[in-house]
Amino acid sequence: MKNKKIDYKFYIILALAILIILITVFANYLAPYNPDYQNYEAISQAPNSTYLLGTDYVGRDILSRVLYGGRYSLLIALLVTLLVAFIGIVIGLISGYLGGVVDIVIMRIVDMIMSFPYIVFVIAVVTIFGGGLRNLILAMTLISWTNYARVTRAMVISLKNNDFINQAKLSGASNIRIMYKYLAPNVLPYLIVLTTQDIANNLLTLSSLSLLGIGVQPPTAEWGLMLSEGKKYIQTAPWILFFPGIAIFICVVVFNLLGDSLRDVLDPKE
Repeated sequence: MKNKKIDYKFYIILALAILIILITVFANYLAPYNPDYQNYEAISQAPNSTYLLGTDYVGRDILSRVLYGGRYSLLIALLVTLLVAFIGIVIGLISGYLGGVVDIVIMRIVDMIMSFPYIVFVIAVVTIFGGGLRNLILAMTLISWTNYARVTRAMVISLKNNDFINQAKLSGASNIRIMYKYLAPNVLPYLIVLTTQDIANNLLTLSSLSLLGIGVQPPTAEWGLMLSEGKKYIQTAPWILFFPGIAIFICVVVFNLLGDSLRDVLDPKE
């Protein structure tokens, strides 16, 4: 009965996550207006039958901007997560399997990077190289891969002396083949949980930096940037701030719950 309940919860949350991604991907078909169109006759209108979520300070439709905003906020968070997961897993496989000097050097680099507070490191890199989306992705990638490298390395160390690895060595398999064919498939299921929850973390980081003015730049429709622009009108037009904030909240909750459900499915004993 417990397993059925876990599966039921997992599939509901997975369906919600897929729905969010589909809405983001097909935003151009779902949005009622061009997100950048400025209607000066409808400035700061409260939610109504014409503009379901209202308009902002230059008459842009909030609903359209929230839908399009997911393309930057959520899809960039997905892109960064997949990128850092790939880099971290590859480095972790190499470090854990080869060991010795290679492992020592890689782990010292990891320790050095992780000694910096995450958000401070990202802000420093963006400040040095300049704002914009490309440098923001670079900054988030430079520090985020370390978590995957550490976790992958620990799992590889616990697996590399098992019988199936020794048999692969005796059969003449190369180190690269052993890592991608025998070790990687055994560590990936557990790293999926970390990857799923990192989507939420990266979404928050991206939105926070845009809120501070060093992430995505105007007039792009992005949730964090919408929060930054809307905070000036929190008393006169709170819906400008409220709806992108709700979008961020829903996505963060759904992907965190998805990670928790995946952990239950992959390791029911926990």
